[in-house]
Amino acid sequence: MGIDPGTATTGFSIINKTKKGIKVLDYGCIITSPDLSPGERLKIINNELNKLIKKYRPEIMAVESLYFFKNFKTAMPVSQAKGVILLTAAKKKIPVYEYTPLQMKMAIAGYGRAEKKQVQKMIQSLFNLEAKPKDKNKRKDDATDALGIAFCYVLQSRNATVK
Repeated sequence: MGIDPGTATTGFSIINKTKKGIKVLDYGCIITSPDLSPGERLKIINNELNKLIKKYRPEIMAVESLYFFKNFKTAMPVSQAKGVILLTAAKKKIPVYEYTPLQMKMAIAGYGRAEKKQVQKMIQSLFNLEAKPKDKNKRKDDATDALGIAFCYVLQSRNATVK
Protein backbone atom coordinates (compact mmCIF):
# COMPACT_ATOMS: atom_id res chain seq x y z
CA MET A 1 0.00 0.00 0.00
CA GLY A 2 1.39 3.38 -1.01
CA ILE A 3 0.27 6.59 0.69
CA ASP A 4 0.75 10.26 -0.16
CA PRO A 5 -0.40 12.03 3.04
CA GLY A 6 -2.54 15.13 3.12
CA THR A 7 -5.49 16.46 5.09
CA ALA A 8 -7.50 17.66 2.09
CA THR A 9 -6.36 14.83 -0.19
CA THR A 10 -4.58 11.61 0.76
CA GLY A 11 -3.45 9.59 -2.22
CA PHE A 12 -3.48 5.80 -1.89
CA SER A 13 -2.46 2.84 -4.01
CA ILE A 14 -2.66 -0.90 -3.63
CA ILE A 15 -0.24 -2.96 -5.71
CA ASN A 16 0.66 -6.62 -5.73
CA LYS A 17 4.07 -7.95 -6.72
CA THR A 18 3.96 -11.38 -8.35
CA LYS A 19 6.37 -13.49 -10.39
CA LYS A 20 4.76 -12.00 -13.51
CA GLY A 21 5.33 -8.42 -12.37
CA ILE A 22 3.48 -5.72 -10.49
CA LYS A 23 -0.28 -5.44 -10.70
CA VAL A 24 -2.26 -2.37 -9.66
CA LEU A 25 -5.26 -3.45 -7.59
CA ASP A 26 -6.60 0.00 -6.72
CA TYR A 27 -5.61 3.64 -6.43
CA GLY A 28 -7.22 6.99 -5.83
CA CYS A 29 -7.67 9.65 -3.19
CA ILE A 30 -9.33 10.05 0.17
CA ILE A 31 -10.82 13.53 0.01
CA THR A 32 -12.05 15.56 2.96
CA SER A 33 -14.13 18.73 2.92
CA PRO A 34 -12.58 22.02 4.07
CA ASP A 35 -15.91 22.70 5.80
CA LEU A 36 -15.17 19.98 8.38
CA SER A 37 -13.15 20.46 11.55
CA PRO A 38 -9.55 19.21 11.48
CA GLY A 39 -10.50 16.35 13.80
CA GLU A 40 -13.37 15.25 11.53
CA ARG A 41 -11.08 15.33 8.49
CA LEU A 42 -8.52 13.14 10.26
CA LYS A 43 -11.28 10.75 11.32
CA ILE A 44 -12.35 10.35 7.69
CA ILE A 45 -8.77 9.54 6.67
CA ASN A 46 -8.57 6.94 9.44
CA ASN A 47 -11.92 5.38 8.54
CA GLU A 48 -11.19 5.21 4.81
CA LEU A 49 -7.72 3.74 5.40
CA ASN A 50 -9.24 1.11 7.67
CA LYS A 51 -11.70 0.17 4.91
CA LEU A 52 -8.86 -0.18 2.39
CA ILE A 53 -6.80 -2.24 4.84
CA LYS A 54 -9.75 -4.51 5.57
CA LYS A 55 -10.46 -5.00 1.86
CA TYR A 56 -6.88 -5.55 0.60
CA ARG A 57 -4.95 -6.68 3.71
CA PRO A 58 -1.64 -5.04 2.74
CA GLU A 59 1.56 -6.54 4.13
CA ILE A 60 3.40 -3.21 4.20
CA MET A 61 2.66 0.49 3.93
CA ALA A 62 4.99 2.84 2.06
CA VAL A 63 4.42 6.49 2.97
CA GLU A 64 5.81 9.64 1.45
CA SER A 65 8.13 11.22 3.97
CA LEU A 66 7.75 14.88 4.83
CA TYR A 67 11.16 16.47 4.71
CA PHE A 68 10.77 20.00 3.39
CA PHE A 69 7.95 22.53 3.22
CA LYS A 70 7.78 25.88 1.50
CA ASN A 71 4.64 26.77 3.41
CA PHE A 72 4.37 26.17 7.17
CA LYS A 73 0.59 26.59 6.95
CA THR A 74 0.33 23.35 4.93
CA ALA A 75 3.06 21.52 6.86
CA MET A 76 1.05 21.14 10.06
CA PRO A 77 -2.12 19.60 8.52
CA VAL A 78 -0.03 17.23 6.38
CA SER A 79 1.93 16.20 9.48
CA GLN A 80 -1.32 15.58 11.33
CA ALA A 81 -2.60 13.40 8.47
CA LYS A 82 0.66 11.49 8.44
CA GLY A 83 0.33 10.90 12.19
CA VAL A 84 -3.14 9.40 11.68
CA ILE A 85 -1.80 7.23 8.84
CA LEU A 86 1.07 5.94 10.99
CA LEU A 87 -1.28 5.26 13.90
CA THR A 88 -3.70 3.39 11.63
CA ALA A 89 -0.85 1.21 10.34
CA ALA A 90 0.51 0.60 13.86
CA LYS A 91 -2.91 -0.49 15.15
CA LYS A 92 -3.12 -3.03 12.30
CA LYS A 93 0.52 -4.08 12.86
CA ILE A 94 1.48 -3.09 9.31
CA PRO A 95 5.17 -2.16 8.95
CA VAL A 96 5.71 1.32 7.51
CA TYR A 97 8.52 2.37 5.17
CA GLU A 98 9.11 6.00 4.31
CA TYR A 99 10.47 7.51 1.11
CA THR A 100 11.08 11.13 0.17
CA PRO A 101 9.67 12.57 -3.05
CA LEU A 102 13.26 12.69 -4.31
CA GLN A 103 13.71 8.94 -3.72
CA MET A 104 10.40 8.20 -5.41
CA LYS A 105 11.20 10.29 -8.47
CA MET A 106 14.62 8.67 -8.69
CA ALA A 107 13.04 5.19 -8.59
CA ILE A 108 10.37 6.08 -11.16
CA ALA A 109 12.11 8.42 -13.58
CA GLY A 110 15.80 7.91 -12.79
CA TYR A 111 16.06 11.58 -11.84
CA GLY A 112 15.18 13.02 -8.43
CA ARG A 113 14.05 16.37 -9.81
CA ALA A 114 11.74 14.92 -12.47
CA GLU A 115 8.66 16.95 -13.40
CA LYS A 116 5.21 15.75 -12.26
CA LYS A 117 4.16 15.08 -15.88
CA GLN A 118 7.24 12.90 -16.44
CA VAL A 119 6.50 10.91 -13.27
CA GLN A 120 2.85 10.46 -14.34
CA LYS A 121 3.91 9.21 -17.76
CA MET A 122 6.42 6.77 -16.26
CA ILE A 123 3.85 5.46 -13.75
CA GLN A 124 1.40 4.94 -16.61
CA SER A 125 4.05 3.00 -18.52
CA LEU A 126 5.40 0.98 -15.55
CA PHE A 127 1.96 -0.20 -14.50
CA ASN A 128 0.55 -0.54 -18.05
CA LEU A 129 -2.31 1.85 -17.28
CA GLU A 130 -4.52 2.98 -20.16
CA ALA A 131 -4.35 6.60 -18.98
CA LYS A 132 -2.32 8.70 -16.59
CA PRO A 133 -3.37 7.85 -13.03
CA LYS A 134 -6.06 10.00 -11.47
CA ASP A 135 -8.89 9.48 -9.07
CA LYS A 136 -12.58 9.97 -9.77
CA ASN A 137 -12.23 13.70 -9.05
CA LYS A 138 -9.46 14.11 -11.67
CA ARG A 139 -6.73 14.63 -9.08
CA LYS A 140 -3.60 13.22 -10.68
CA ASP A 141 -0.74 14.20 -8.40
CA ASP A 142 -1.83 12.46 -5.20
CA ALA A 143 -2.84 9.17 -6.86
CA THR A 144 0.34 9.22 -8.96
CA ASP A 145 2.52 9.90 -5.92
CA ALA A 146 0.90 7.05 -4.00
CA LEU A 147 1.61 4.64 -6.87
CA GLY A 148 5.16 5.97 -7.08
CA ILE A 149 5.76 5.52 -3.35
CA ALA A 150 4.49 1.93 -3.52
CA PHE A 151 6.75 1.21 -6.50
CA CYS A 152 9.67 2.82 -4.68
CA TYR A 153 9.20 0.28 -1.89
CA VAL A 154 9.22 -2.60 -4.37
CA LEU A 155 12.51 -1.39 -5.86
CA GLN A 156 14.22 -0.49 -2.60
CA SER A 157 12.71 -2.96 -0.12
CA ARG A 158 15.99 -4.78 0.41
CA ASN A 159 17.55 -1.61 1.79
CA ALA A 160 14.50 -0.21 3.61
CA THR A 161 14.30 0.31 7.34
CA VAL A 162 11.06 0.03 9.27
CA LYS A 163 9.91 3.26 10.92
